[in-house]
Amino acid sequence: MRILLTILGTVALILGVAGIFLPLVPTTPFLLLSAALYFRSSPRLYDWLMAHPCLGTYIKNFREHRAIPLRVKIVSVSLVWITLSYCAVAVAEAWWMRLFFILLACGISVHILRYKTLKM
Repeated sequence: MRILLTILGTVALILGVAGIFLPLVPTTPFLLLSAALYFRSSPRLYDWLMAHPCLGTYIKNFREHRAIPLRVKIVSVSLVWITLSYCAVAVAEAWWMRLFFILLACGISVHILRYKTLKM
């Protein structure tokens, strides 16, 4: 069981890191999942993740404050709008697909902006 949890934690970690660069893949939920799975399976990996200078910060800030730093909010919302606007204009051919991309961008933006802003 520990091996399975470690593998799932690693997959969640990979998805979380991918979410840093891909606007539609969430970062924090996958990192939180990875931390929870590592906590149950490997104290060494959990300690490494929590001590990591970039990834550990995501987890600690969200756990302690349920907040997102302003810089992360700005970058996230900007990337979502850039990506989905491009999809709506250049990729989608049907009007309903364009509308879907715009509504998706609105929904993701509202979700991100509803979290408190972490003052650093």
